[in-house]
Formats: sequence, structure tokens, C-alpha cells
Amino acid sequence: MTPLRSPVLRLLAGAGFALVLLAGCPAPPPAPPPAEAPPAAPSALERAPCPRLEDDLGFAGLEEALAQSIAWLKRQPPERRFAFGPDRYPAAHLLLSLERFRDLLSRRPPAGGLEAQLEADYLCYRASGRDGAGRVLYTGYYEPVLEGRLAPNAEFRHPVWGRPEDLITVELGDFAERLRGERIVGRLEGKRLVPYPERRDIEERGLLFDRARPLAWVRDPVGLFFLHVQGSGKIALENGQTLQLAYDGSNGRPYRSIGRLLIAEGKIAAEEMSLPAIRRYVEDHPQEIPRVLYENPSYVFFRVAPEGPLGALGVRLTAGRSLALDRTLFPEAALAFAVTRKPSSGEPAAPLAWVEARRFLLVQDTGSAITGPGRADIFWGTGPEAELAAGSLKHPGSLYLLVLRPDRASP
Repeated sequence: MTPLRSPVLRLLAGAGFALVLLAGCPAPPPAPPPAEAPPAAPSALERAPCPRLEDDLGFAGLEEALAQSIAWLKRQPPERRFAFGPDRYPAAHLLLSLERFRDLLSRRPPAGGLEAQLEADYLCYRASGRDGAGRVLYTGYYEPVLEGRLAPNAEFRHPVWGRPEDLITVELGDFAERLRGERIVGRLEGKRLVPYPERRDIEERGLLFDRARPLAWVRDPVGLFFLHVQGSGKIALENGQTLQLAYDGSNGRPYRSIGRLLIAEGKIAAEEMSLPAIRRYVEDHPQEIPRVLYENPSYVFFRVAPEGPLGALGVRLTAGRSLALDRTLFPEAALAFAVTRKPSSGEPAAPLAWVEARRFLLVQDTGSAITGPGRADIFWGTGPEAELAAGSLKHPGSLYLLVLRPDRASP
């Protein structure tokens, strides 16, 4: 994510970072789920044979991610139904699917044993993808870490804002079922709800100083911008403590891609577009920073969280295991299997090399640019390595979701 990610993180979200730069993906807000998942488009998922179910991470972190989805499902009404393409399963069955999978993992089956058991006990659904033939574009997002202070000074002068007192979010589904999951954001002007100010007005006119509380102050405006894009992050303080920040709303303005702007102006070639490329450009042209950042009118607000990072479900994300998908098409908290690419280890200064990645993930986030059956966004974790991987990932692959066969639900 939620972009002006899921939670993440999601602005992009959730979004994915490389595509955020091109297509505009704020991190996904951690919004409460609808009372019942809206029906999925028939083409989003279809029954298919399971792929080769190997895990390139050796299952590291998988039990932690499973625990987060299991905890979330336990809080849902057991009868709430989740759509897997044309099929629908109650929350109780989805919960059982994850618990059975967790039990299989705990027995540490030999090579091939887990795959054989899953093929016998689980149904596989393949995402139809962007082309209807299963082609899914994978991108990535991460959790930034910025150096900051609790009080401003000449160096640390860019505020990280908490949610303004006058910010109003309207869940349109409360007024019409067909609008379930949609929202508008604004502020009251007399008796009218009007749009909230854009990024340029917020920063140039200092509009928030009598409406919100700064949570911290940072010195890097570009790093702060990408904190907004990711939707959550950490502030490393001078005393050694760390503030964990979670998404707490946005000004409701649409995300406009600064990557697209720089491509259109011939500043960065489309095939070279990435987070490192944008950083290099603004570092070489500091006078361009305000103009480039103001291209995006969206602005994100934060809260201090006891733990994190948090995704759209409000659960802690797991590096390499949490996945952001379109929540209107795919079942939340479900077990997924991805086939895509990942950066291989190598010399830090060398160009990234990419190798195949096959792994289990959990659907725990979303993002405003993560839409349709052909987009998926992987959370890479925290810090510079995660930033590099997330900022460069833009590869095709395939996506599957697994659920326990109904006839295997009995003990």
C-alpha cells in the first residue's frame, strides 16, 4: 500500500514503487474492509493447475506472515464471503485454509512433500492478468527510514504532519451499497464539503500549522516525498530512538506521477526510470525539487504507531511475504503464490541482475495504482537494500491463489 500506500505502505501502494513513478501509485490507506467483499469480476481469477510450488526464500518469514492473516480473519464474521473468481468461500473456510497450510509447514515436510500435499488438498486459481492469459506485472514497495528531529532547526525544517483536525473522510458505501469501498476527502467550508488543499498550497502557504501537529522534522524533502508515496516509514531520532509512522489519511487529491513528468520533459529516459534515477536527477538539479514535487498534488498524513509497517488490513507487513492486490478483485488475507523476478546478490556498484523468484505470499495490502487482475506489488522491507529492490522491480510474471478444497475441510 495504503498509496499513498497499501497502508503501504500502500500508498502505493501500495503501491509498486517502480510503477508508482510511471503510473502514479500513492500508498494504500489502512481502511476498514467492507462488510462483505464485492463480487469479483469473472475474469479476475480462474481455476487452473497449480504451478511448481517451490519457495525461493526457503519459507523464511512465511509463518510470521501467516500469523498476521490468521489473526485478521479471526476478527471477521465467520459468514463473510470472499470471492475467488466465480467461487465464494466464507471467512471460516479461508481461515481453515491458512491454518491447515501453517500446520503443513510446521511439520517441515521433505522436498516435494509440501507440494504434493497442497496439490491434493488445495485448489489453485490463476489471475487472468493484464492480457487475459495470466500475465501479471510485479512491482515493489518498501519502508523508508529518514533522519529526523522532534523540534525544527535550520537543517531539519520539513515537517512530517499528523492528521489535520479539519480533514473529513466520507465513506460513500455508508450511503449507497453500490459505492462500497469508495470515499471522498475534504474539509468543511461553512456547510459545504470542499476539496482539501493541494501539496503546493500546503507547503508554500503553511496551511497546516494551525490545523495539525508535526510528528517530526526532517531535512530531506525528497525523502519525505517518498515517505508519502510509501505510506509508512521510520524516523531515526538523534537520541537513538525511532518513530514508527503509519498512514493516517491523505488530502484526497489524485496522485500525479513525477516520473512521468521527467520522462515527458526528456530528463530521464523511460527505460531508465527508477527511484535511483529520480534521486540522481534531483540531487544534480536541486533547484528543480519544488517544481518536480509539486507536480503531485496528493499529500499524506501520519500517526505514530506502536509497531509496523502496517498494510491495508491493519496488520504488520512481512518483508518478501506481504502482497498488495486490487481488493475489489482478490480475496483479502488469502494465500498467494507468485512467479516473477528478484534482484540477485552482487557487488553494490554493479548493475542489478535478476533471477527467477517463486514464493508464497499473503494478500495483506492494496494500492490506488494496484488495479485490475494484472497488477501485484511486493513489500520488500525496510532500508536501503529494500529501497533498491522495490525501486527497480518492474517484471512480468504469474500469480496464483490457493484455498482448501471444500471436501477436505473436515478434520
